[in-house]
Amino acid sequence: MSAPLSTDIAVVAFVQTEHTAEAAGISEVELLAPVITEIKERTGLNRFGFTCSGSNDYLAGAPFSFVSALDTVGAWPPISESHVEMDAAWALYEAWVKLLHGEIDTALVYGFGKPSQGVLPEIMTQQLDPYYLAPLGVDQVSLAALQARAYLERSGAKEDDLRAVAARSRRAGRDNPFALHLPDPEDEGYDVAPLRPYDVAPITDGAAAIVLARGDRARELCERPAWIRGIDHRSEAHSPGVRDLSRSEATRLAGERAGAAGVEVAELHAQFSHEELILREALGLGEDVAVNPSGGPLSANPVMSAGLIRIGEAAARIHDGTAARTLGHATSGPCLQQNLVCVLSGDDHG
Repeated sequence: MSAPLSTDIAVVAFVQTEHTAEAAGISEVELLAPVITEIKERTGLNRFGFTCSGSNDYLAGAPFSFVSALDTVGAWPPISESHVEMDAAWALYEAWVKLLHGEIDTALVYGFGKPSQGVLPEIMTQQLDPYYLAPLGVDQVSLAALQARAYLERSGAKEDDLRAVAARSRRAGRDNPFALHLPDPEDEGYDVAPLRPYDVAPITDGAAAIVLARGDRARELCERPAWIRGIDHRSEAHSPGVRDLSRSEATRLAGERAGAAGVEVAELHAQFSHEELILREALGLGEDVAVNPSGGPLSANPVMSAGLIRIGEAAARIHDGTAARTLGHATSGPCLQQNLVCVLSGDDHG
């Protein structure tokens, strides 16, 4: 889809939980319910033209877990609904396409996950190639460490550069009421070299929701709609061994198609410190761009909604008038395999 097609659709509301690092003794439905209630109150809407969610059955330990989450939305009388087994940023993309058809003027998108109730590295291994990689038991941190090493060797960056990313993210996160408020990085051993524990996104439970609307409906629902000026997603080879892990070609292509140039704020779905550096390079972000002012995933990483939150945080800067053009990025799969870029702006900035 080319960027001009998207200019009539906007993010008009964004809500997220106060994320937690430990199981709070509540179900996914209980986690999500306050978010859906609040976003309905903000928009004044009880029903939407389309509803799409992102979650993962492996996290819940039950098949079709997204069905129970519909209890929070209200599925009677019958609604138009869909689900993606990915981060909810891809649910937003599906809703955006639905809105492009012109048959509806509002869409609700939400994502949720509770990785605290399982062992996330073992769970994420299930996304790997079932014949060659998954049987090895290689986890996401080990794969990320391979990528980090490849990037450090190609770029000449040092481990201190990774620490600086983590430190800045944690400082920013302490100003975010929804993040985990983590302390500054301390000297500690490796998790998997060259990554130390502070280079790895923390285990986080949480949920988030966004409402999209088109045209005049968006202006009715929001004083400053965050218009989607461009959105694109790209995927690279599934096997990490057949691509250059030190670069993110998928992000570069998605950024070019979405029109990433000229943004003031970029919210990047960097779950490891080195990923931010790779993504900055792929998107051509200069030092004048504020990256992850929310603290990003290194301050709170609610799996299955962290990518959607990046778009929501980018939209929030448009809503409150602190930025005119922003970018939200989401990723899925091992070593930045799949990447989505969404560029937003206000009415007076194309």
